[in-house]
Amino acid sequence: MKGHAMQDAKSLAAATARPDFFRFHNGTKAPLPFETGEYNDRLAHLRARMDERGVGAVLLTSMQGVAYYSGFLYCAFGRPYGCVVTATECVTISAGIDAGQPWRRSHGDNITYTDWRRDNFWRAVLSVTGPGAALGIEGDHMTLQARDLLEGMLSPAAVSDMGPDLMRLRLVKSPAEQALIRAGAAVADAGGYAIRDAVSTGTREIDVAMAGRDAMELEIAARFPDAEYRDTWVWFQSGLNTDGAHNPVTARRLQDGDILSLNTFPMISGYYTALERTLFLGQPDTDSARIWEANVGAHDLGISLIRPGMSCAAITGAINEYFAARDLLQYRSFGYGHSFGLLSHYYGREAGLELREDVETVLRPGMVVSMEPMLTIPEGQPGAGGYREHDILIVTEEGAENITGYPYGPDFNVIG
Repeated sequence: MKGHAMQDAKSLAAATARPDFFRFHNGTKAPLPFETGEYNDRLAHLRARMDERGVGAVLLTSMQGVAYYSGFLYCAFGRPYGCVVTATECVTISAGIDAGQPWRRSHGDNITYTDWRRDNFWRAVLSVTGPGAALGIEGDHMTLQARDLLEGMLSPAAVSDMGPDLMRLRLVKSPAEQALIRAGAAVADAGGYAIRDAVSTGTREIDVAMAGRDAMELEIAARFPDAEYRDTWVWFQSGLNTDGAHNPVTARRLQDGDILSLNTFPMISGYYTALERTLFLGQPDTDSARIWEANVGAHDLGISLIRPGMSCAAITGAINEYFAARDLLQYRSFGYGHSFGLLSHYYGREAGLELREDVETVLRPGMVVSMEPMLTIPEGQPGAGGYREHDILIVTEEGAENITGYPYGPDFNVIG
């Protein structure tokens, strides 16, 4: 009897064994934002850079890094996620809570790690890299705690920061990316028109914002029936709340004479686009009109300067001179534009393509950049409020294509 009991216990233990990680290929692959060839091209460019750097495997851990090479945009909720790229493999590493969804939405393989034991994420990574690999990481994303675990569990021969390389590889957008971004800009325009229609005296900021968000989500679903629908949002601000570009929506009710700030942000499979406009509820006073016209003039100038061969610093310097000549430069609040692609309000930034004095990057065909001058006049001064216009441009061989269609300036954006 005792022998049978021991055998039964062993059988039960085997039946309830909890693996550190496993493959859960549930269902069939879902359509990704791009065709297989697009991901293969991206991986080929990355592998070429890995060879140059003497790196055998790259561990991507940022949302934008994982999504760019695999198509999978994770939701961390405090759990580690990653994508391991080697000379032959591209494997996403995901938590068990997501079940088969990461495999369905990944280009390549997927491994699910369990939470039965602490640090199973790293054991899953090790199963792809092997011990002692020359490893590349995203240094701007990896925490000190994660770096310690990497060293202790993977025993890499060397660790190289590939973050700047990865960013530079993303700066020039493929034709497929340009098409997606162009569609996103059209969706942003649709949200802008819905917001303009919703503006009236006494309406709350939140009600106007919801009108724009709902219009964009419906437009995305119509244009991209196979996409993921999440994270599209609107910041609609009024009065004092316009002084910052990223100020949250409130329940403030609109008043006659208010300066308004329209900001629409559609998200299509992780790709962000934007439309931002100054509006007024009723005719602006003389000082407000003067400042608004100056910001529109800076916007026109900036758009005219976006072309191949121009550096980010040179464009910035020219707009600075324009504002300084009007005694307004001290009211500029941030750089004049940035790259577009895989970025959001909580992940991603291609800092090498920011229109700022300290960025010497030269524009090349295929880059996508915004022009978005902003002036903030403090409360209590004539013309107080935040003035901002924002268009998206694709740099071409001859110049640039402005893919934003919603009009800017007083002729269209004085309401009532």
